[in-house]
Amino acid sequence: MTIDTDAAILKCMLDQAADLDRVFHALADPSRRVMVERLSAGPASVSELGRPLEISLAAVLQHVQVLEASGLIRTHKTGRTRTCSIEQAVLRSAESWIAERRTLWERRLDRLGDYLGGAAGPADTGPVGPGPVGPHTNDPLKETR
Repeated sequence: MTIDTDAAILKCMLDQAADLDRVFHALADPSRRVMVERLSAGPASVSELGRPLEISLAAVLQHVQVLEASGLIRTHKTGRTRTCSIEQAVLRSAESWIAERRTLWERRLDRLGDYLGGAAGPADTGPVGPGPVGPHTNDPLKETR
């Protein structure tokens, strides 16, 4: 019975990874990022989304289809007008994935900082590098003649 549960969990995780892959693929294009940015302010028609871009309406529609396939936006058609709106939950899932990576790296950098701070030690506050060597110093590595 645990094998079925494990398989279901794995399938769910793989589905989530595929969804995230589609989201990042959709956001990889600068034109689509402009569209998502515009939609974060509220719904817009396809022609409104294409207005700031120097591309054809057919190209805008292709970008919209990629965004819709990724789940980032949804569209509905009323008459001849197709209106797009952003799917906040999908955008939040990508944001959450990025935040998890950021937290992980911040912890690693904090540990590195702690390690490097501890390696120097409180007594090592002097200059870096070898100091004077000779009979007048208390250096244990001084030359003896």
